[in-house]
Amino acid sequence: MKNNKSTTAPIPYPLRWSALFLLCLAQFTVIMDTSIIGVALPAIKSDLGYSQTGLQWIFNAYVIFFGGFLLLGGKLSDIFGARKIFMWGFAILTLASLFAGVAWSDSALNTARALQGLGSAFIAPAALTMVMTMFTNPQELGKAFGFWGAAAAAGGSAGVFLGGVITEWLSWEWIFLINIPIGLLVLFQAPKVLQKGNTRKGSVDISGAIMATTALVLMVYAIVSAESSGWMSLKTIGLLLVSLVLFLVFLGSQNKKKEPLIALSIFKVPNLSAGNIITALLAGSWIPLWFYLNLYLQQVLNFSAFNSGLALLPMTIVIMIVMVGFTGKLVMKFGYKANLIAGLLFLTASLILFSMAPADGSFMTNVLPASILGAIGMSLAYIPSTMAAMSGAKPEEMGLASGLVNTSYQIGSALGLAIVVVIAAAKTEAVTAIGSAPNEALVQGFQTAFIAAAVLSGLATLMTFFYIKATK
Repeated sequence: MKNNKSTTAPIPYPLRWSALFLLCLAQFTVIMDTSIIGVALPAIKSDLGYSQTGLQWIFNAYVIFFGGFLLLGGKLSDIFGARKIFMWGFAILTLASLFAGVAWSDSALNTARALQGLGSAFIAPAALTMVMTMFTNPQELGKAFGFWGAAAAAGGSAGVFLGGVITEWLSWEWIFLINIPIGLLVLFQAPKVLQKGNTRKGSVDISGAIMATTALVLMVYAIVSAESSGWMSLKTIGLLLVSLVLFLVFLGSQNKKKEPLIALSIFKVPNLSAGNIITALLAGSWIPLWFYLNLYLQQVLNFSAFNSGLALLPMTIVIMIVMVGFTGKLVMKFGYKANLIAGLLFLTASLILFSMAPADGSFMTNVLPASILGAIGMSLAYIPSTMAAMSGAKPEEMGLASGLVNTSYQIGSALGLAIVVVIAAAKTEAVTAIGSAPNEALVQGFQTAFIAAAVLSGLATLMTFFYIKATK
């Protein structure tokens, strides 16, 4: 007798494309909040009294809390439903953006940025989970990922342009206040178009999330303060040791808890561990590129805030075209390993070109070619690295997997920038000590920063070649 079990595919969510538009807007906003501050850094420094090295905390306060609480956000999405956590995240982000827009001191702005990061930590894994669960057809998923990746990469690059426009025509406060109407729009539309999602019983490891975040904060602070304290100082070594102990205690606690923040068995999923490390290295090279390219344009080429943002508009255009029009198709044809290697090689080449930019450089010669190359590289690498880190996860682990890959990106951003800042500052100080002109010393520091970022990108390329299993 024949088995008549149904093999029909599940009915796709009817509002999935409308939902994707809203989720892409959310992704755009979350990533834009990472980069929009770049062009405004000189103005913020002048108004709130930041030091040159202290400026990075406007970025790191956001990404540390973003990266530190992403695992909690993913876990909450699995338990309470992705849509609910997504909306809670946007409520926190909107209120924190108001706080940032009225910040009266550097510590107030850093606190507001940390709260923005907390809200984003709830938004990002919930949104990615909904993308993965709404699109069950592989071809549709590839196309959806193209839009999703374009929203993320375009958010990073468009943030620079918008930051320039806002800083030039309004004031730096509006780079944060712009989130308020976006947040209200998303909160109004989310119940109408987003899938409610599944819920399940379970507890939340809040102590684990706090422990992991504290360890990360201490690690980044130790790296940043090593410039003034010294790498072998008691302060630096002590902070790093405390950070390491907290990480080890956190990992040990996960094996003993019935509902851990991270089920360590998930790391047995093919490509997941390597994919997350590669994602961290990708972020660790991409974010310093943006940070120092903005500083090079304004502090060396003397571009205004608006012109600096305008100079990076070609990158935004290239990222949108390649992500939406080509990356998904290339992944379907060649698999994510080949595309990831190609993208990382392009990005590494871009950073090497930037490391040659001189004090008397020009936009057409020293910025445009390398920026286009970098945009192509990021467009080819971002989606494959995300897919590699998530493709083997079970449906009930999708929130955790999305939290992990987002965590890897944000931790890579924070630590990568912190390390590169220290290396660049040390180079500038060394060159200044031998009597070089301040501008020349600054440029040599920037050049060293690009070289350090290229090393991270090169390591990601090697890891992809040796540890990612091909899908074709």
